[in-house]
Amino acid sequence: MSAPALYGAEELYRLLPEVYRVRDAERGGVLRELLDVVADQASVLAESLEQMYDDQFIETCAPWVAPYIGDLVGYRTLHGVVPRVASPRAEVANTIAYRRRKGTVSVLEQLARDVTGWPARAVELFELLATTQYMNHVRSHAAATADLRDAGRLELSGRFQAGAFDGLAHTVEMRRIASRSGRYNIPNVALFLWRVQSLRLARSPLVEADASGRRYRVDPLGTDKPLFVAPRTEREITHLAEPLDVPLPLTRRFLAGHLAELYGTGRSLLLETQTAAAFDAVAAADIRVCDLSDDPASPGAWAHEPQPADTHVAVDPVLGRVAFPAAPGSGEARLATFHHGAALAIGGGGYDRAASFEALTTIVEAQDGEPLGPLLASVAGGGSVQILDSRRYEAPASIAATTPAPGTPDRRVVLRSANRARPLLERAGQLRLALDPDTTVVLDGLVLAGAPLVLEESADARPRTLVLRHCTLVPGRTREPGGGPTSLGAASLIVLHPFAAVTLDHCVVGPVVAVDGAEVEAADSVLDASADDQIAFCGRAAAAGGGLRTVSTAADRETGDGLAAGGHLTLNACTVIGRVHAQRLDVSDSLLLARLPSPPDPWPAPVWAERRQVGCIRFSFVPPGSRTPRRFECVGADPAHRPHHTSLRYGDPGYAQLRRATHAAIRTGSSDEGEMGATHELHQPQRETNLRLRLDEYLRYGLEAGFFYAT
Repeated sequence: MSAPALYGAEELYRLLPEVYRVRDAERGGVLRELLDVVADQASVLAESLEQMYDDQFIETCAPWVAPYIGDLVGYRTLHGVVPRVASPRAEVANTIAYRRRKGTVSVLEQLARDVTGWPARAVELFELLATTQYMNHVRSHAAATADLRDAGRLELSGRFQAGAFDGLAHTVEMRRIASRSGRYNIPNVALFLWRVQSLRLARSPLVEADASGRRYRVDPLGTDKPLFVAPRTEREITHLAEPLDVPLPLTRRFLAGHLAELYGTGRSLLLETQTAAAFDAVAAADIRVCDLSDDPASPGAWAHEPQPADTHVAVDPVLGRVAFPAAPGSGEARLATFHHGAALAIGGGGYDRAASFEALTTIVEAQDGEPLGPLLASVAGGGSVQILDSRRYEAPASIAATTPAPGTPDRRVVLRSANRARPLLERAGQLRLALDPDTTVVLDGLVLAGAPLVLEESADARPRTLVLRHCTLVPGRTREPGGGPTSLGAASLIVLHPFAAVTLDHCVVGPVVAVDGAEVEAADSVLDASADDQIAFCGRAAAAGGGLRTVSTAADRETGDGLAAGGHLTLNACTVIGRVHAQRLDVSDSLLLARLPSPPDPWPAPVWAERRQVGCIRFSFVPPGSRTPRRFECVGADPAHRPHHTSLRYGDPGYAQLRRATHAAIRTGSSDEGEMGATHELHQPQRETNLRLRLDEYLRYGLEAGFFYAT
């Protein structure tokens, strides 16, 4: 807001003698116009004076002044890849507070949180050394032997969470902690970082594990999935992180020992029963934490599940399973509010994606699993259907986009979820997109499972546009177009229109089939064929009617099954798991994880571009033997450069996350010295550099620090 002028034009004019105002009025107000100019310049002067005063303080100074104030206190700039340090204003403001506590472990922990953006815990490792104690000053908390009766302490020790909450004594190690080879020594300080974030899913319907109506899984896709802690907010810099302050995967003993802090409204886990009248929460007194693994003695049953005569509900946080003593009553639905882990903010919703929302005029809301078909038909000429909750919906048979009438404010059809919601759309048959020429369909924040998404072909050569933003087309769970059983490598997205443009933004999709002429552009996404010898991208497979199957003989060349090249594929910071066959390839900062199957099939190369005289692959990993356009600063010929992932199984918390053991050519090999692949936007090498810079400033003389990834 501009500073007020010292004098307004009207006030200056009134200060003039009456005789001048009368004569100025007679001559057309020339003097009044001059005073308008003088008042404007006075306003500029007043604003400059106010800003000069504001520039003396970091809280109110202009952005260009912040580095100069930082230089006065010895502040060193960092990579602005974390929102907290994108502008140094806050960190410069806190520098004095940090310097006052310089050398304390609490400041090191707070710095690690601020400059990396990840939850952190600092540990002075000399306190965990097994030493001979002076009997006049016995430290009972530092026993040299483990108490085998303390199951909770033992569970948090050892390798669990990289030993961040290890309370056991250790013998001294002489290897340096900075190299991550050794830990326990007198000058060592360890910083543990949690890269996996805990995402909340509110009132998601439990998925029945069988027909009994008593056994359920928490994951909406019906798979075993670990539950996570919803971390508390630390309010004081002097507080050191505890297990409840970080996104910790829940274990059975930990949940049982902290049930009061972890279960209930607004906490990490809550079970509810919905009736027509209200939501009825399961009381904490009725919860029993159990091991609900499959019972080998009784096929189809779970171990330790409640019997019909019991009144408690069994919960297994490691497997994400829930068992009730009886089936639900008529009209009852069982829901769970829980937290799950994710290393990347990609795929169907569940995280903050408000920045990607586009302004729309017509918004129709949907909730409680109501049919989406009629709502989408009402906005076929332009508008949006927004799903407000994380329930399960039946996907419509088709989504139509008609040419909007002149003057229509919304020129596209949008189906999206509300911010942080994660609805699941399921369908046994194909979900077809019927687009008129020059129309656009946008799917945002959805999880689609079942049959593939099909963009239909048309005789009209004018373009159509499909945008998938923050969506998941669940890999490995799609069905063949005929509605047959689930098969590995079945296509999840089929683009049959040769003039279609498809954009994948922060998505996870299964194999993609795109006919010649189609444009497919993916950014910060994962294309997952479930195995690196399966087909992740190719042209239309005539023998399978658009699906994919393994090429087994040379005769398949005639049918084009997998051997027909797909359209133009553009990848930017993507991870592709599976083979690629495209007419043209443009790839940047990406990982192409592919290999030829054994026994070999007619594919000549794991990554195969028909037009190699155009296009480019830069700063990417390309498997050996690939037939690609010209390459620039790519790796892949050396087997040592093969990337190592925490997991390549969709649904795991560490899905598509690069391990720290990955070669530096991959971890710092992108165009901006970040990681290749879908983890590029995390900027992990830059965060590590930021942390090293701050440790050099704040670490007490004689100490040495190292940091470890707990997840």
